[in-house]
Amino acid sequence: MEIVPLADKKEFITELAKLHHSEWRHLNPSLTLEGRTEAISKAARREGIPSIFVAVSGSQLIGSAALVQNDMDTKPDLSPWLAAVYVKESFRHHGIATGLIARCEAEAVRSSADTWYLYTEFASKIYEKLGWRHLERCKYKGVAVDVMCKQITS
Repeated sequence: MEIVPLADKKEFITELAKLHHSEWRHLNPSLTLEGRTEAISKAARREGIPSIFVAVSGSQLIGSAALVQNDMDTKPDLSPWLAAVYVKESFRHHGIATGLIARCEAEAVRSSADTWYLYTEFASKIYEKLGWRHLERCKYKGVAVDVMCKQITS
């Protein structure tokens, strides 16, 4: 398994868009699959903010994570954000998400960030184990989420 920029594996954009759409469409029902595919394609840069990284094994997509400027339109003052952390179910519990998050954190450091943010519906415990702390629990687009942050250093 390797973690690489999606920019180097653009053949996975359509599959990744379908996975993300299935997982998170309830948070943005007006965003079509085509719109999501276009957004992922635009964010598929090798470095900087935004950037998307994918875990791959041979010719198989396993998961993704992204570093984005803003992931909650209700919190425009917070930046950057860890977003779109996803690992296919059959590959979970093998440290893949942790590796993807670490790759995004390295990119955040390279981009001169000292704190970064995320929101999650269900995975707070995982992020706590990785050093994230709770900022607040709130409703976002009708869904209860935990907003978390992590200090990062170079």
